[in-house]
Amino acid sequence: MSDRAALLKGIRAWLVIFIVCLVLSGATAFPLVHELRWTEDLLRALSAQEHLPALTEWIEHVREGLDTVDAAYPFVLYGTDWLAFAHLVIAVAFYGPYRDPVRNIWVVEFGMIACAGIVPLALICGPVRGIPFWWSVIDMAFGVFGVIPLYVVRQKIKRLETITGYARPVPAA
Repeated sequence: MSDRAALLKGIRAWLVIFIVCLVLSGATAFPLVHELRWTEDLLRALSAQEHLPALTEWIEHVREGLDTVDAAYPFVLYGTDWLAFAHLVIAVAFYGPYRDPVRNIWVVEFGMIACAGIVPLALICGPVRGIPFWWSVIDMAFGVFGVIPLYVVRQKIKRLETITGYARPVPAA
């Protein structure tokens, strides 16, 4: 297998992993009310209250809030439907670098910027919305772990660009 083919295979494999994670992350935003009920039931079954009381209390608190919103103001949950949709749309954008990595490296760089943006968002909006700091750390981890495959992909694309001799056009000033 040539270096070019090996790089393309690696790029595509990492992109598929990233796309699948984006789709799963988005798809789980649709059934939030049910997911939190299932999570709470699972935590009870595992006796998590004894070992992880803060987590159990937080999940119960969030579930109560979502139940209230779902019963009285279900239209508010439409916002999480849009969140889910945004994840799915962003996942589709990564088909560009899958198809032509060098030409569409900007999508990967956009994704890296978006991952970096998660950290200040969680640090600013988390406290404003009353989110426990440890939960904000979990949210920030999505950005930190999300940037890893994109960084690997970007490095591979840069090597592919060098191997193929592709010269990207420089935008006019």
